[in-house]
Amino acid sequence: MYREAAAAPAAVRSQLAANRHAVEELGDTLRDFAPRAVVTCARGSSDHAATYARYLIETRTGLLASSAAPSVSSLYASRPDLRSVLFIVISQSGASPDLLAAASAARSAGAFVLALVNVEGSPLAKTASRAIPLGAGPESSVAATKSYIASLSAIVQLVGHWTQDYELLRALDEAPDRLAAAWQLDWSAALESFRAATSLYVVARGLGLGIAQEAALKLKETCGLHAEAFSSAELRHGPLALVGRGFPVLALAQHDEALADVEALAAELAGVGADVLIAGTEVPGVRALPAVGAHPAIEPLLLIQSFYRLANALALARGRDPDRPPHLRKVTETV
Repeated sequence: MYREAAAAPAAVRSQLAANRHAVEELGDTLRDFAPRAVVTCARGSSDHAATYARYLIETRTGLLASSAAPSVSSLYASRPDLRSVLFIVISQSGASPDLLAAASAARSAGAFVLALVNVEGSPLAKTASRAIPLGAGPESSVAATKSYIASLSAIVQLVGHWTQDYELLRALDEAPDRLAAAWQLDWSAALESFRAATSLYVVARGLGLGIAQEAALKLKETCGLHAEAFSSAELRHGPLALVGRGFPVLALAQHDEALADVEALAAELAGVGADVLIAGTEVPGVRALPAVGAHPAIEPLLLIQSFYRLANALALARGRDPDRPPHLRKVTETV
């Protein structure tokens, strides 16, 4: 896990160069196609990348973006009307039967099916109307790291060319160097706080919600730590009742319209005695973890890169092997 997460900057750099012309052409295609809506379809870490995609697409294109339930196709054999819809399937392996069923059904229903997939010759890549290779290379650890970050960078490149947002594309070109810097940051303060924890909240909002989901999953699978991800807004609708003195919370913040709410919640939680650490900003009375600044759409990539180093160290500190989570395997073939 450590080696593969550390390789994310190089993977993103090579991915952006290899895909640049194809994704630029795909952006032209999508502007001509003019989808009426966007639907994402994924499982696990890839679904957390899809959360990021939905926020980025809705805020940058104004289109409605929604998440598909693969079971609608794979179990219930339902066929929604997907004419003029962009259907984005994200997968590391491209081999899960439920995602293949969903992609095939979507294409039959009139959707333009776009696969973001790490295994270029996979069944999913062959099923899709178009495929963007993630280019992360082989990933041996069960816990996805560099392939997750490569999914996020592929989404940014896609949306940047689709919307012709050259400021975003320039920021993406700088992402490999910033990812390398983010990997070097010291989050050991969180290691000491979370070593003995039994439950934990990861909080973010907007473009950061997908990385909060990803961080919570990694804490479960690599560290054996029960962790739940919440939007800073959603936490106030019930889950806040569980927070008391010493309850651990990791807050992740990017510098956009969501920043003030994440900061306000962090201060509120610290005020009731929770053990709050925040990355991406500073809040009086809350311990801050170091972060690398960038374009707000790029900052989530940098935060999760710093987190991956923490997760690996925390797993080892808790006596677990981060590469071999119990009961799990690399390719999960759900139906």
